[in-house]
Amino acid sequence: MELRSDYFVGRPETAPQRSLLKACGFTDEELKKPLIAVVSAHSEIVPGHINLDKIAAAVKAGVYAAGGTPVLVPAIGVCDGIAMGHIGMKFSLPSRELIADSVETMVTAHLFDGMVLVPNCDKIVPGMVMAACRLNLPAVVVSGGPMLAGNVCGEEVSLSKMFESVGAHKAGLIDDKQLDDITARCCPGCGSCAGMYSANSMNCLCEAIGIGLPGNGTIPAVFSERTILAKHAGEAIVDMVKKNITARDIINERSIKNAVACDMALGCSSNSVLHLLAIAHEAGVELDLNMFNEVSEKTPNLCHLAPAGPTHMQDLYYAGGVQAVLSELLRGGMIDGGCMTVTGKTVKENLDGVKLSKAQNAIRPLENPYTKTGGLAILFGNIAKNGCVVKRSAVAPEMLRHEGKARVFNGEEEAIAAIYAGKINHGDVVVIKYEGPKGGPGMREMLNPTSALAGMGLDKSVALITDGRFSGASRGASIGHVSPEAAAGGEFALIEEGDVIQIDIPAYSVHLKVTDEELERRRKAWKCPEKEIPGKWLKRYAAMVSSADKGAILS
Repeated sequence: MELRSDYFVGRPETAPQRSLLKACGFTDEELKKPLIAVVSAHSEIVPGHINLDKIAAAVKAGVYAAGGTPVLVPAIGVCDGIAMGHIGMKFSLPSRELIADSVETMVTAHLFDGMVLVPNCDKIVPGMVMAACRLNLPAVVVSGGPMLAGNVCGEEVSLSKMFESVGAHKAGLIDDKQLDDITARCCPGCGSCAGMYSANSMNCLCEAIGIGLPGNGTIPAVFSERTILAKHAGEAIVDMVKKNITARDIINERSIKNAVACDMALGCSSNSVLHLLAIAHEAGVELDLNMFNEVSEKTPNLCHLAPAGPTHMQDLYYAGGVQAVLSELLRGGMIDGGCMTVTGKTVKENLDGVKLSKAQNAIRPLENPYTKTGGLAILFGNIAKNGCVVKRSAVAPEMLRHEGKARVFNGEEEAIAAIYAGKINHGDVVVIKYEGPKGGPGMREMLNPTSALAGMGLDKSVALITDGRFSGASRGASIGHVSPEAAAGGEFALIEEGDVIQIDIPAYSVHLKVTDEELERRRKAWKCPEKEIPGKWLKRYAAMVSSADKGAILS
């Protein structure tokens, strides 16, 4: 077996490179083994990442045990929760591209034979997986694991409760002491925030697509089983290198469709749509928004984790995790059991003996789903000709169909000020423009507005639609990713205060009740507002980024 890293071994011409590797402390014996990049996004500012040094160390131990040579290399990572509501959120989605590029750079420049990717949070997971597809080397994802749910007055809570509590406080529904109590107890320790938010969605989908070991999505961060999983990931990558099982052997059209089906069953974050589109692009797979609705029509929603319901990731773990969900989908013929995974076995082989336990409340059986259709829906209409996304499983039944007057804001700050000031009324449709990939730039998440509405008790009577994004912690009729975006001259830019917007989620429709002639008149008068873009990176991003319906990838 010839390794990429063999370039460094035994050749007089590469003695200079060997001298530098020896300067790092590598022995001749280590250099003759598969050279494995352990790409860790460890930092001390992201709660989902503060334990990744321990996970990476366990991965290295597994690589050593299996006969490989592990090498730790770094990756960046933004905490979306900390970045929420200010300039930092403009950098979150763009960081996904930086992560993919940096992994590609480090792994290619140093001729690694394989890589274990150690992320945990929102954009880090898809960024690393995008790089794995791009490089098409053996790769395994092992995340840091989900945070345990907090507990306030005997109720399990997580970050969505925290953000909604701000709205409740603004509305006078809770006092300072109650707000402080929730602040102190909702996030009890390390891990990705405990609901089915963006980070946990992607970690679960890595398991569904086959690039993560069984348990990757749900084993809590603080459990010893997480450390054991990391050691097994280190062992698995060495086996993959020996067998030459690469990322694209695992991530392909069939496995991506499996991931979409699992997405629908779990009720994942709407951000998963952006990331699956981007991953598919890197894997050379054609994927468009229509496929999500096609899969949704055939795939029931089996889970209502926070913010859609009261259960959290630890409950999903105890119920059997992603593997239990996949076993139900396989039983119903809704996924392809023949897809290869990083275990060296197929999906069906991994699921041998896995059954759904009735003594749990996190996963419903196929015969008793929450809904017969999936947790996400793609809506189309005259203000979203290329589509927009809603987390249908987190929408109250009475809001699945809604008609209301548009309350129009050119940016998140204007909208949140109006919400906090009590200027939004029952029945309104809050419209937030110029927050798309180009217009933001960076396609900010709108967790502050959605959680404020929920905290004020308006999530069952007020809809929100934007060309920006929503956190997985958002609930209610929160419709995002409108494409074409306002800054690109999409019809979404032409909505005016007081217009009537008709939303019909079961029919996959969103419609502005304005004539084509009126829209054309407005188009002739429209001019994109000027916006100062901070920093050089965001200027480059705004110039190069694609539309949301293409995954907001860089061209």
